[in-house]
Amino acid sequence: MAEHPAYPVGLRLTGRRVVVLGGGQVAQRRLPALIAAGGTVVLISPEATPSVEAMADAGEITWERRRYTEGDLTDAWYALIATGDGEANARASAEAERHRVWCVRADDADQATAWTPATGHSEGVTVAVLTTDVKGRDPRHTAAIRDAVVEGLRDGTLVARHHRTRTPGVALVGGGPGDPDLITVRGRRLLAEADVVIADRLGPRDLLAELPPHVEVIDAAKIPYGRFMAQEAINNALIEHARQGKAVVRLKGGDPYVFGRGMEELHALAEAGIACTVVPGISSSVSVPGAAGIPVTHRGVAHEFTVVSGHVAPDDERSLVDWPSLAKLTGTLVVLMGVDKIGRIAETLVAHGRSPQTPVALIQEGTTAAQRRVDATLATVGETVRTEEVRPPAVIVIGEVVNVGPPAARASKPSRPS
Repeated sequence: MAEHPAYPVGLRLTGRRVVVLGGGQVAQRRLPALIAAGGTVVLISPEATPSVEAMADAGEITWERRRYTEGDLTDAWYALIATGDGEANARASAEAERHRVWCVRADDADQATAWTPATGHSEGVTVAVLTTDVKGRDPRHTAAIRDAVVEGLRDGTLVARHHRTRTPGVALVGGGPGDPDLITVRGRRLLAEADVVIADRLGPRDLLAELPPHVEVIDAAKIPYGRFMAQEAINNALIEHARQGKAVVRLKGGDPYVFGRGMEELHALAEAGIACTVVPGISSSVSVPGAAGIPVTHRGVAHEFTVVSGHVAPDDERSLVDWPSLAKLTGTLVVLMGVDKIGRIAETLVAHGRSPQTPVALIQEGTTAAQRRVDATLATVGETVRTEEVRPPAVIVIGEVVNVGPPAARASKPSRPS
């Protein structure tokens, strides 16, 4: 009989009996999807891996601790045969054939009546890949195709726009510290689906070049302010474009809620009745030190880290930071937006008890190709910033963690894929 390609189909298993023979690694990989599909899963095996046993303990599957016997597939809709006993597998496969039960065999795909495709998921879509060459099946090839499609859907490089009535809405997207590869998968996908992008100066600029030509890109720094404050003008721009039925992305550096005024924009949108999605981003307070070889915590060195804004000097009446208390902490202090105030910050910390020899690192343009690290101490950092001409954006790390990395890591720049 001539070989024909498999016919792809989606099985709806909700509430239907699914029998899995064997509790080893194959079952461990396949059971989560069968459970997620809503099947009434019965595992028949004298033993199981710890992960499979945990599924049984949680009540997700029923585990009958024994070997396969004739009749186990009665009333089953789907069977996965994956025991280490070839003779038992053959008998179970024959029973499945008699009862017309779709059956996957882990040990002999040619004797199965169904094959498991390489599957992945992205935003409500299941990608399933089967080879059409029944003689040359290569699971690694189908898995590679699956991975390429799913990754493309997730990161926005493979764009499949939704053909549906658009609803006005805004996504506040944290773009991460600067390297375009460090935006979240969801953030990149929303960018790929946007009609309008209102971007901050500190957002990952390289991503804007990847947007389709029809996308309107607005530099938040260049929005006409008129009689409005800058933030109010940005809020109004978000509302105006969303009310036109457009998908709007507010692209921010770092995380929207870490000194990003994200909540102010969320309140403005809520008052205007505009739906808003918030997509967290990788904060520069942790990622930039990491890219420069500095862990913000380290066993035996720092058990806590504190992130503060340095845009207001310690002696400014507008400051909300308790600098005297921070000086008494023994952990790591991360200062954002503090380059021009770091001299006064250092003096204040020393005046309230922090050692003037405390190490300080300034990481400029962190995670980008222009990353630069400058080291100092609290006693010297004010002068170092001037002599080394450190400029914003820069993350400042204060504490003993500055020196825990190997010398090579301290001098390294972020590695970027070619």
